[in-house]
Amino acid sequence: MFDSAPFSHFTPTDYRPAIEKAIAESLVEIDNITKNPEPATFENTIAALAYVGLDLDRLTAMFFNLNSAETNKTLQAEAQRISPLLSDYSNDIRLNEALFRRVKAVYDQRGDLSLTAEQQTLLEKTYKGFTRNGANLSLNDKERLREIDKQLASLKLKFSENVLSETQHYQWVITDKEQLSGLPDFVLEMLAQEAQKHQLKGWVITLDMPVYTAVMKYADNRALRQKLFTDYHSRCAGESAFSNEANVLRIAELRQARATLLGYPSYAAFALEERMAETPEKVMSFLNELLSKAKPQALKELEQLKAFSGLTDFEQWDFAYYAEKLKQERYQIDDSLLKPYLALDKAIEGMFAVAHKLYGLHFSLTDEVETYHPEVQTYKVTDEKGHYLALLYTDFFPRAGKRNGAWMTSYKEQYIDKQGNDSRPHISIVCNFTRPTTSAPSLLTFGELTTLFHEFGHALHGMLSKVTYPSLSGTNVARDFVELPSQLMENWCYEEETLRLFASHYQTGEPLPIEWVQKIKEASAFMEGILSVRQLNFGFLDMAWHTYPHLERLESVRPFEQEATKVTQLYPPIETMCISPAFSHIFSGGYAAGYYSYKWSEVLDADAFEVFKQAGIFNIEVATRFRREILEKGSSEKESLLYKRFRGQDPTADALIRRAFGE
Repeated sequence: MFDSAPFSHFTPTDYRPAIEKAIAESLVEIDNITKNPEPATFENTIAALAYVGLDLDRLTAMFFNLNSAETNKTLQAEAQRISPLLSDYSNDIRLNEALFRRVKAVYDQRGDLSLTAEQQTLLEKTYKGFTRNGANLSLNDKERLREIDKQLASLKLKFSENVLSETQHYQWVITDKEQLSGLPDFVLEMLAQEAQKHQLKGWVITLDMPVYTAVMKYADNRALRQKLFTDYHSRCAGESAFSNEANVLRIAELRQARATLLGYPSYAAFALEERMAETPEKVMSFLNELLSKAKPQALKELEQLKAFSGLTDFEQWDFAYYAEKLKQERYQIDDSLLKPYLALDKAIEGMFAVAHKLYGLHFSLTDEVETYHPEVQTYKVTDEKGHYLALLYTDFFPRAGKRNGAWMTSYKEQYIDKQGNDSRPHISIVCNFTRPTTSAPSLLTFGELTTLFHEFGHALHGMLSKVTYPSLSGTNVARDFVELPSQLMENWCYEEETLRLFASHYQTGEPLPIEWVQKIKEASAFMEGILSVRQLNFGFLDMAWHTYPHLERLESVRPFEQEATKVTQLYPPIETMCISPAFSHIFSGGYAAGYYSYKWSEVLDADAFEVFKQAGIFNIEVATRFRREILEKGSSEKESLLYKRFRGQDPTADALIRRAFGE
């Protein structure tokens, strides 16, 4: 049904032969393009190339999404075998001299061609896809590039496997309930349920995000907070059985070697060339500008917390605990009060209601689509006229074999096929929210609510795509633009009109009190200085790993990390703290030299949301413009042009600074 992913047709060992077959078929398609006796044209070369490998894309999407959300040892072993095949396949295309000659022939005559804006973009991206990946290298250098890419593919997989294994193997059994003083009942029940799952007595603390954040916020036991904080922030480091330190150094070194081979001074220079920021210098200027605003605010907030706590040795593991206490005193609002009003099933209904009010979308639960796990649900998405738009998969709870965090992904991109049919996308949201317990449904913290809306913003970007070519579809945009729809969507969580749609007590049905809504808004910028500096810390660390010219001289990770983030430090250094070995975003995800884009996109989202606020958060005219100029366009034109067309001007940081720091 809907040409959806046929999960039941594949065992873990079936994927590799199917992928090998799809690779062979795709290379035949490439051969047909290169051997075409007709002169190279946009249609017979650039457009033809855009449709190569669609079956392969479907298979690899299934395989690697399962490897993130429902993995096992067999899948992980197969991933190590499949990744080099895909690396070789990619290079077989990008380093194909005959194919590049045809691409270049079309590119060289681009000024004489009558192309649409999307066709021009595809042509430019196709040409750069070759030149930025070795098409002009010598034969020896092309072989070196192939070897680097294969090594990187394998190392990134190993990095992910180690982080998942470290998380899965961590169990801290508590048998004395007094050690858990301060934890709300919902947290205690979560820990007790984890113990029961493993047939243990007492309570079990894990490194799953819902557990970690709850314990750090509420546990009175300072020693317990200290241990959990240091354990979490030294994952895969030091003497860990799943150490990633060697992988971190090697990945960074290989990325630098790859960039050097291609003629770039650093990996960041290579990566940023095709993003809105364009250069490492612009990124560093951006990070430093925000730091100049955020750090003074952060230092003031830290002094307030120190005074409030009464501690003379305030440490990082004290922040979440005392910030929560001060927040409760100042605003009389906390997760214990809010969670009963934020049942996951109701929040999903509210999220869909927002999409309906903004974009006329309808979401219908369907059991006609296969899933990879019983907890996964699937929705048929239709527009205001009842036309089919997309499939949406949702997968919300932590389990063995599922990596931490939250993400949106796709099983199928949107595009117009060769017969002129609009092939609609299949999108997935994967999260790790608090599970239902024996006494209550899944109840969200406010942070989890914003995470849900964030990932749904990405999903809307994928589901509403309306382009011709698959590589330009949906979220296939510049890394520093991709977070705009997701971060923009978070804004609706703070609005009374939104919360009235779904925020009601799961037992009594009582709506969330109006005065609490105001407190939520007032508290939204609480400790914003410290939280901003934390995000900037990650951005500086990312840029350091991808601009440092002497990576081969590094013998260990921690000293480099400390030096790279010295400018953002607010607390005394912790001897065992080392976050790079578990920094999945940059070492195994797609955010290498791109972590700054969360803050970059915050500038865009604050600037864009002001348009909605001025017209009304559910204003149809503004929503329609955002849909047509941003959500439907993918990367069919330069992202800066798309944004300016929606906003009427270039973005400024003014709205973000007002929102974050009250200036």
